[in-house]
Amino acid sequence: MQITPFFVKGIAHSSYILAGKQGCAVIDPQRDVDVYIKEAKSRGLKITHILETHLHADFVSGHMDLAELTGAPIYTPKAANCEFEHIGLVEGNTFEIEDMIVRILETPGHTPEHISYVVSDTSRGPDPAAVFCGDALFVGDVGRPDLFPGKARELASMLYDSLHKKLLSLPDSCEVYPAHGEGSLCGRAMGAKRSSTIGYERKYNYALQIPDREGFIENLTTNMPPAPDHFSRCTEINRKGPTKLKEIPPLKEISPEEFFKFAGREDTAILDSRHYESFGGEHVPGSWCIDLRGNFATYAGWLLPPDKQILLVSDNEEDARKSAVWMHRVGLDSIVGFLVGEMFAWVTAGFRASHVPQLSIPELYEWVRSKKPPLVLDVRASSEFESFHIEHAVNIPVQELRERYRELDPEAEYAVICSTGHRSGMGCSILKKHGFFRVNNAAGGMTGYNAAGFGPECPMCALSWAGNAGRKEVEIFQKMK
Repeated sequence: MQITPFFVKGIAHSSYILAGKQGCAVIDPQRDVDVYIKEAKSRGLKITHILETHLHADFVSGHMDLAELTGAPIYTPKAANCEFEHIGLVEGNTFEIEDMIVRILETPGHTPEHISYVVSDTSRGPDPAAVFCGDALFVGDVGRPDLFPGKARELASMLYDSLHKKLLSLPDSCEVYPAHGEGSLCGRAMGAKRSSTIGYERKYNYALQIPDREGFIENLTTNMPPAPDHFSRCTEINRKGPTKLKEIPPLKEISPEEFFKFAGREDTAILDSRHYESFGGEHVPGSWCIDLRGNFATYAGWLLPPDKQILLVSDNEEDARKSAVWMHRVGLDSIVGFLVGEMFAWVTAGFRASHVPQLSIPELYEWVRSKKPPLVLDVRASSEFESFHIEHAVNIPVQELRERYRELDPEAEYAVICSTGHRSGMGCSILKKHGFFRVNNAAGGMTGYNAAGFGPECPMCALSWAGNAGRKEVEIFQKMK
């Protein structure tokens, strides 16, 4: 038995090849499946099984493409009621892959249909050697049960049973292979390590230390991070069977003149995936700014309207194609093409460009303490804002700004800030789409504010900064003069 992990960093997704000597299974595959085909070919393996633990919410799975390319059957939870050809699995079902016996545990809680695959390597012994537990049990965390409106407490109770009555009944030596790692929004506090053991999680996983069901339910249904919009969409895409990638039209190379015609249509959205500072310098009016180097896939899935055709502006063709790959991973398939020649071609063709001034942190610091300061709009999550923020700042998380911009005065001047500049760049683009023209982006964000020694405004935090802040502030302003 050999286990080969694959990790997609931008969505913190883990998938696996479970291999014998000749055949193998792919577990929870990513949408672009070339990596599994290449790995299997290099090792002389035939992909014989495609295993899904549940209907994934945060990404579109590659099971349809992989089945067509390999001829392998797709195994899913029977309760998922999938609309494509598959083998539905229930508690106690077993199948073999050479010397390995795979047994099914129904482990609902993160989703109602969730299952786990328990693997015994009979060439070594009958005990369970590994469990592929999807989003039920993570390293240092458990799956969130709040993705189904009105069912959070019910699912949390089911998850408690799945963990304590099923997964924790496995031997301490059993290896744990989850479908996500640190950075995923499918949990709250995942560890950086990507695999573990039942024994280690039993001892150190915070959620497994909660002694009673009611306390577990309360913990798992409060203070969860917001779930992105595409989570519900991806679930249904995976249930119905995603469009095969070969059936999606290839990206077009779009001239500035054709791009201009597309850009004026109601059914079109423009996505600029360049760095937020490049976007600030010049961009096509009405564009969304979502930096490819930031948390691109999550925010593209979260913010972009799924019913519109998408036009891309990138630094080059390679980045445009990378942007499209990430968008396909979160179910955004209506991508028309990209602007050929980038923004240089746009402006030299004589078309209007918009701009977002970029503020350095010392400039921001000086401005907010002036007689006519801007309104500081902090678009970080509320938990980040509460940890420390600029005095008198207004907090509207960037995903909420799509609707809550109505709470703001479009005539006022704004300095938009986040942790580094990526989300504030998104926020600036949202405001400009809605007629806010006095919008400035704080480049470097609160990370830069911290590094400059200006310190948190929270009185509980300020003491540790007191000695450093004044000294560094003087140094910075001396350099500015």
